[in-house]
Amino acid sequence: MSTSPSLSLRNRNRSRLVAAAVAVALAGSTLAVLAPATSASAASYPSWSEVQKAKSSTSAQQAKVTEIKSLISTLKSEAAAKQKAAQAAGEAYQAAQNKYDEATLEQKTLQSQADDAEQTAAQSEEQAGQLAAQLGRASANDVTTDILTHPSDSGDLLYELGAMSKLSEQADGIYSQASQDRGTAQAQADKADKAKAALGDLADAAQSKMQQAQGAADAAQTAVDAQNDNESRLEAQLTALTTKQRGVEADYRKGVAAEKARQARIAAAAAKAAAKAAATSQGGTGGGTANSAGWVRPAGGFQTSGYGIRVDPYTHATALHAGVDLAPACYAPIYAAHDGTVTFAGNGGGYGNEVILDNGGGISTAYGHIVDGGIMVANGQHVSAGQQIAKIGSTGWSTGCHLHFETRVNGAAVDPVPFMAARGISV
Repeated sequence: MSTSPSLSLRNRNRSRLVAAAVAVALAGSTLAVLAPATSASAASYPSWSEVQKAKSSTSAQQAKVTEIKSLISTLKSEAAAKQKAAQAAGEAYQAAQNKYDEATLEQKTLQSQADDAEQTAAQSEEQAGQLAAQLGRASANDVTTDILTHPSDSGDLLYELGAMSKLSEQADGIYSQASQDRGTAQAQADKADKAKAALGDLADAAQSKMQQAQGAADAAQTAVDAQNDNESRLEAQLTALTTKQRGVEADYRKGVAAEKARQARIAAAAAKAAAKAAATSQGGTGGGTANSAGWVRPAGGFQTSGYGIRVDPYTHATALHAGVDLAPACYAPIYAAHDGTVTFAGNGGGYGNEVILDNGGGISTAYGHIVDGGIMVANGQHVSAGQQIAKIGSTGWSTGCHLHFETRVNGAAVDPVPFMAARGISV
């Protein structure tokens, strides 16, 4: 977000004031001040001709000064308020997403336990069935027949009766265990089903919060754009009203043109440096032409943190890390891992500035911690695999420049390493 020049600059020489105003205007790469005022902006903000006319009388001049100061104050307060709201909405979205991810992980654990319990119950029931068959073949009736037909062998037969009694006791225990194992399996299955049913509501909540965060991010960007587009011009107009300097407007526009050229040179140098960093990045490069499966590596650099439960280095709390971290260099390019449509581009709370792509087939990919001003796509935009969509940063819950990359299937986070490996990409 741009910051307006200090009011103390008004009393400095004209060239320094204009240069500062220009620098502010272009800090956010916003050059709308060069364009003629539209009807909408003319209705909201005074033109240079209106400023000159206001100099005709002290009262008109003072009224215009008051108006401009109020406009500047409103621009600042609205931008700050909208950004604060976007941050809050982003954090709410992140909290809802984390809750869904944790519940999904718990449901998978419960389902695994239910599957193991089902296997144990099936084995117990199989054992009980085999014993029942054995008892059927050597029943007490057969032993009684042997006693009547072979009285001389009654000692041995009584032993058999004792053995049969013990076998029956063992059978009762096996039947009881089988019944208990079946009950355990059913209880575990019920827990897993209940947890799975709850996932739908949690997923809907996360989706709703994400949409709210996108709306807040759009509103914040609109407010920041309004500030960038108008604040420095209003400051220059204020200078023209409160000093006797001449040519403020002309110098202002000349300074804008010079600053535009300077910013272009800086951007070109940064792009060249980022390209060099990406080309020499250790741990693998990103982007390029998609492989036969349509996928690319989303960024260069080594993996610095994997998927799974960990102690978060930022919050120091144990939590699920729902993706992998790749760390090439600050401002290095982030690429779309696959063709897709942007479903989110804004403040993602702890994710920092974030882009989410719907890659089709129930698959989505997410890219977090993007540098401020580094999102290069908009919500609803279609992108191609390997297209640069953002720049590496350290926004949100981050301790250094890196990309937090997630892969999701039907909304559930899955480990990106095997997911991408199955598609021919090593991360």
